[in-house]
Amino acid sequence: MPHHHPQSRGKLRVAVVSTAKYFMPRLLGSFCTRHPGIDVSLEILNRDGVVHRLRENMDDLYIMSMPPADMDLGDEVFMPNPIVLIARTVDPLAKRHLVPLKELALRRFILREKGSATRMAADQFFRKMKFRPDVRLELGGNEAVKESVAGGLGIGLVSRHALHGLQKEHGVSVVDVEGFPLPSAWRIVHPASKKLSPLALAFKQHLLEEVSRRRWN
Repeated sequence: MPHHHPQSRGKLRVAVVSTAKYFMPRLLGSFCTRHPGIDVSLEILNRDGVVHRLRENMDDLYIMSMPPADMDLGDEVFMPNPIVLIARTVDPLAKRHLVPLKELALRRFILREKGSATRMAADQFFRKMKFRPDVRLELGGNEAVKESVAGGLGIGLVSRHALHGLQKEHGVSVVDVEGFPLPSAWRIVHPASKKLSPLALAFKQHLLEEVSRRRWN
């Protein structure tokens, strides 16, 4: 079936991890413009919430960067999701090049909550590097991490997408630290046994096309 064929009606259910809220509505919006007759349900949750919906087979497609390893999945990478370290823009750290990780042992860290993909990627990296961050705060969202870093409470880790493409927003700057950005990628996931509806297939194709066209990274 040609992917440009407009689906006139039907319902599309998509569950995405919270960091994807920075670009997902735009991608969904451009899809709905092409297919005005459809109904869309978009669930935005942290990784644990999305994994739960995936296990219960509640949606057509799932967007996440760390799919569960114990499930047989259709899984396609569609966009880089680099994780960066941020500091207050006025912090001397922000002006330096290639800061050694061990130098950050004296700093307080502000991290996403356990159960988020950003936190999982951070914990894996710190374990691999045998580095123990002094964690001051664990917060349930990227905005809260950015605000706390801007407020001088510590240095933080967020997806670069959470910075809306701006390096110096809200008084925070990306720091050039050894090992960063942590490589990560958004994936389009669904249970392998599930036959995708024509609408879900069209949306998946739309995502892949839009991302290659816009060159987001």
